[in-house]
Amino acid sequence: MVRFRVSTRASEIIAWLGLLLIMVSFLTLLLTPEPFSPRLVIPQHKKVEPFALVILDPGHGGQDSGAIAGGVLEKDLTLDIAQRVERLLDAQGVMTLLTRNGDSYVSLGDRAQLINRADNAVVVSIHLNDGPRPDASGIETYFAAQQATGIPLIASWLPFLQKVANPRPNLESQSLAQFIQQQLVARTQAVNRGTKAQQFYVLANVRHPAVLVEGGFLTGKNDIGKLADANYRELLAMGITDGILKYRDTVKALAGNVAQASP
Repeated sequence: MVRFRVSTRASEIIAWLGLLLIMVSFLTLLLTPEPFSPRLVIPQHKKVEPFALVILDPGHGGQDSGAIAGGVLEKDLTLDIAQRVERLLDAQGVMTLLTRNGDSYVSLGDRAQLINRADNAVVVSIHLNDGPRPDASGIETYFAAQQATGIPLIASWLPFLQKVANPRPNLESQSLAQFIQQQLVARTQAVNRGTKAQQFYVLANVRHPAVLVEGGFLTGKNDIGKLADANYRELLAMGITDGILKYRDTVKALAGNVAQASP
């Protein structure tokens, strides 16, 4: 029997090529989308609910007071606004969950973990702004330009594959932010500071559509009086609620149109 001898160097090269082929095959299967079937994704006989749960994330808490102005603490007002939104959504039959229910400290990591354990949800994190200028005023709503959608295990330890696992553009969160911002300004008549992309930790590290509302400048002379007024905070809560419901109804209507147009 004739035996062919292969050098150690050649054996290593063949082994690495084999491993590379396996990894490329695995990655191809992982990244190849399944054929789109509107009737499977969106049944024609009913409209799919865009989400089943609204997670409200009152900023700060416990030893983390957030912004402070004249004895008014951001952590207290954000919880108050979140509880008002909770009440309004409950009245509409929408399930809610708060990341904190009292004056307790919850780390950003714990907030993200709690949110990611939920299914079929949207997230609204509630904050109040601060700034060095006393004339700063207005409302703005943030979304993460990209969200971590889970890097495949194989890419987590192969740096040259991490580039192909970049997270997708975050269009759902951007849309949610626009609806909420629009309704907040309509309810409060506050200065419209628009929607902005920012990689805040909770926004960037959750798997659901997520936004962060800055409901005014606690350190601003024009906003502090309004924010300290319970009636104004009710308007903020109504605006957030309106925006969430507008987002839900719009997505649901679009889904229904796609279902009707499918063959």
